[in-house]
Amino acid sequence: MADSTIPSLVMFIASIILAAAVSGVLINTVGGVSRAVDAQGGDLATNIETDVEIISDAGSPVYDDGTGEVTLLVKNTGQRSLPADATVLDVMLDGQYQTDVTVTEVTGAPEWGRGDVVEVVVGVGPLGAGDHRVKLVTRGDEEVFTFRA
Repeated sequence: MADSTIPSLVMFIASIILAAAVSGVLINTVGGVSRAVDAQGGDLATNIETDVEIISDAGSPVYDDGTGEVTLLVKNTGQRSLPADATVLDVMLDGQYQTDVTVTEVTGAPEWGRGDVVEVVVGVGPLGAGDHRVKLVTRGDEEVFTFRA
């Protein structure tokens, strides 16, 4: 009986040590996954609460060939306020990313609140005659506007 007690005790202690080591690794892993899910959930909530609409009339002259600029009116229809500057928008014209973008809040406020309208001016230079397409992307929301130059 004494012959089997000592090896059983050694095996029991080794099992306890191994279980403690494994549980420590699992706790760290679960904590990391939990933090990642929280962060992604916050980003998703921001994207869901962000929505804009291009309210310019496609029949109106949005392109001025004298200045080489496309001017659009964009309304914040989402739940979140956005900064009234070009950092919040990615603009593509006919599939080309545009960097000469100016955003101005129509009322002059520093923030683009819910229901507020901004004027987006894109310096594009000369455009050929025909149909053109502007795509605005802000925090996951995409809007497309087609016009004729």
